[in-house]
Amino acid sequence: MDQHDDLAAIRSDHAVDTHRGRPMVPPSPGLLAATGVGGLAGLIAINRARRGRSSWPHWSLVAGATAVAVNEAAGKPVVLLRWSALRLFLGMKHLLREWQVGDGREQAMADHVSSHAEPGDIDDAIRAIDEFCWRKSFLINVGDEKGAILDRAVHRAQPRRVLELGSYCGYSALRIIRAMPSGAHLWSVEVSPANAAIARRVWEHAGVGDRVTAVIGFLGDGGRTIRRLREQDEFGAGGLDLVFIDHAKEEYVPDLERILEQGWLHPGSIVVADNVRFPGAPEYLDYMRRRDGHDWRTVEHHTHVEYQSVLPDLVLESEYQRPTTAGAGDARTGLRATPPGPNPGP
Repeated sequence: MDQHDDLAAIRSDHAVDTHRGRPMVPPSPGLLAATGVGGLAGLIAINRARRGRSSWPHWSLVAGATAVAVNEAAGKPVVLLRWSALRLFLGMKHLLREWQVGDGREQAMADHVSSHAEPGDIDDAIRAIDEFCWRKSFLINVGDEKGAILDRAVHRAQPRRVLELGSYCGYSALRIIRAMPSGAHLWSVEVSPANAAIARRVWEHAGVGDRVTAVIGFLGDGGRTIRRLREQDEFGAGGLDLVFIDHAKEEYVPDLERILEQGWLHPGSIVVADNVRFPGAPEYLDYMRRRDGHDWRTVEHHTHVEYQSVLPDLVLESEYQRPTTAGAGDARTGLRATPPGPNPGP
């Protein structure tokens, strides 16, 4: 079974189980919760209507709960109607403060990988995380659809040194490591020690712990993390081949400028940025569009928010270009020769 067949199987888990003769998957906690909330709200609304009291707020709740229940029963096609997604939005304050939803789903994902993925098998670890996100709880990693865009960017760049801003639970790092050449190394910067610990656990289980270094901090912490990367990890001029940005959206431009100030990029370095449309990084989009054809050459990949196919998203893949002297190459783009690979496509 190839990767696309495997993902299709994950997304249609009820059908797969039926065809293989296994028991049907039991109702999800989200379906049970939505049904319970809707039923209770309906009873309250009927009781209030009998007494001549206003009941429209309760009927509204019934309608909302019904929509969630239908979405859960249909395989969760609409991300905003998934119970786990609604729980994420309810916990947004905690998420923005701690970079975890607050219901234990990140740790549950690591447990799922440990119990459902073959040790030392990076492909199986990625599959297990996708399975968890489709079937159990929505996570804010890059996901399978946008992950394929990241894969292709890594294949084209053939990087030796990679920097990731925002480890979260380690999923995107797995995809980068799988696609980058042997002997390459990834440094993954994460502000949350708890997330970094989960990511390390996932990487070790997948057998790639020696190919990635977790760096706890953030580039805007007064120079501590930049100094550590420069002095301890020997980051130097022109040393970075690829950067993946997937952390606080308001930090996309400031952190890119910090990297440029350090001189870590070279002509041909690739920067990939996730979630440019949703939840959105408008300053970054404007930054790259204004510089396209000058300092940067950018491809805009129109795609979808992770683990659903309704909400649109945008991934930017930008190649760095410094002004070149005559005869030094293509003065318009500064492109370097790269091995042929898959068409990036939108």
